[in-house]
Amino acid sequence: MKNNLGAEAENRRTAKSDSAFRTISEAAKELGLQQHVLRFWESKFPQIKPMKRAGGRRYYRPEDLVLLADIRSLLHDQGYTIKGVQKLLDQNKGQLPSEVAVASRAETVDGPSDEASDMAYSAGTSGTPDKTVLANLLGELEELQGILRSALQQSEKNT
Repeated sequence: MKNNLGAEAENRRTAKSDSAFRTISEAAKELGLQQHVLRFWESKFPQIKPMKRAGGRRYYRPEDLVLLADIRSLLHDQGYTIKGVQKLLDQNKGQLPSEVAVASRAETVDGPSDEASDMAYSAGTSGTPDKTVLANLLGELEELQGILRSALQQSEKNT
């Protein structure tokens, strides 16, 4: 029979409270990112300001982790670009709008923030797509696909 006391002691020793500061390796692991990504984001988002100790070691505050999680969700899950997230932060004085932050913390995948995507979600619902709007969008896309196919065929005939 294998003794798990060492593993339990290790878990107790490494478990941190939610209010504790995190090193870059702990933050990266918690967010599911590489450390170099966090360093890169620091250069792109001035709102991310981890404390730096002697020797340049970074310590992320709990509010830094919340912001990083929101940025991660916007970039990786919702399809925003870095410029798009920068614009959101600039427009809202360094904070993400509450509806964006709440959506990213709930890990909902709303897709990119564009007109077509916004139209697909009806106001007042719990983030579920409106099927009629989606059906209309699909019809328009199929129509555009047909137009592009015929234009491509015409250009192939002319060459």
